[in-house]
Amino acid sequence: MDERSKAGLLMVLGSTFFLLTWKTAEFLRPGYSVSQDVISALGVGENAWIFNIGVIALGILGLWASYLLSREWRLFGILLGLSSIGAIGVGLFPMDNPVPHAISAFTAFLFSGLAAVYSYRLEEKPLSLLWGVMGIISLAALILFATDTYLGLGRGGMERMIVYPVMIWLIGFGSRLAR
Repeated sequence: MDERSKAGLLMVLGSTFFLLTWKTAEFLRPGYSVSQDVISALGVGENAWIFNIGVIALGILGLWASYLLSREWRLFGILLGLSSIGAIGVGLFPMDNPVPHAISAFTAFLFSGLAAVYSYRLEEKPLSLLWGVMGIISLAALILFATDTYLGLGRGGMERMIVYPVMIWLIGFGSRLAR
């Protein structure tokens, strides 16, 4: 298995594990609203360890993937690495540590969206178009979220519009690399 394949597998494993832990934490949180509550609210309180382990694992596996890819695709490796460092920070600094948490979340959101957009250059059409669109949707949602413009989705719903496209991209693009 070459480094590109290994990196793709790490991207798929990290994002899949994170999705499973994230959704498990949601199911276990009484009264949690996907529309109104931000994702990181799952990182505090009872069962917070489930979410925090998942997001830290996403970051660690993404950092490893970025290392493997950085020799071939330097800028992409940097973008993926920065987003991964942000994800690790989200798990290490839950919402009850507001400043480092906000910096970590913004770093994860911004650089994962940029990595998805940049991957347009690394993939063949038509999938390159899909990866670019996923990144653009994520970045547009980040701007809307940062300006408290939720378009009827609620704060939690708009934050998910940042994260879901990136998760789709990580699984899809990672799968293509792992082939």
